[in-house]
Amino acid sequence: MSTHMQAQAMPSAQWHDVCHIDDLVTNSGVCALVEGQQIAIFNIVQGGDKQYFAISNWDPVGHANVLYRGIVGTLQDKVVVASPLYKEHYELATGKCLEREDVSVQPFAVRIEQDRVLIEL
Repeated sequence: MSTHMQAQAMPSAQWHDVCHIDDLVTNSGVCALVEGQQIAIFNIVQGGDKQYFAISNWDPVGHANVLYRGIVGTLQDKVVVASPLYKEHYELATGKCLEREDVSVQPFAVRIEQDRVLIEL
């Protein structure tokens, strides 16, 4: 891999092997450090269906890396996490804050391969 990049070249997203699916906690979050960034990863089970989500762990209102510790649930038919600090609800699929249009967190794509959790960053 060349260390020389042209100024107009943008780095492409890469998939990162983060953990085994057994490292996740059902209907809760865990935190992983990926490329120097804290990522909150959620394993949500509703009605027998498993869904995996990943968002930035940074709470933009509380100014702390705490979102993985939030309470997960549904609000307005959306799967959300409530910040443990000021209780804003962030939609896990999009990162949008339900209470404030001017606030959001970055969502990341998640895929499972051979029981490994991969995050696109």
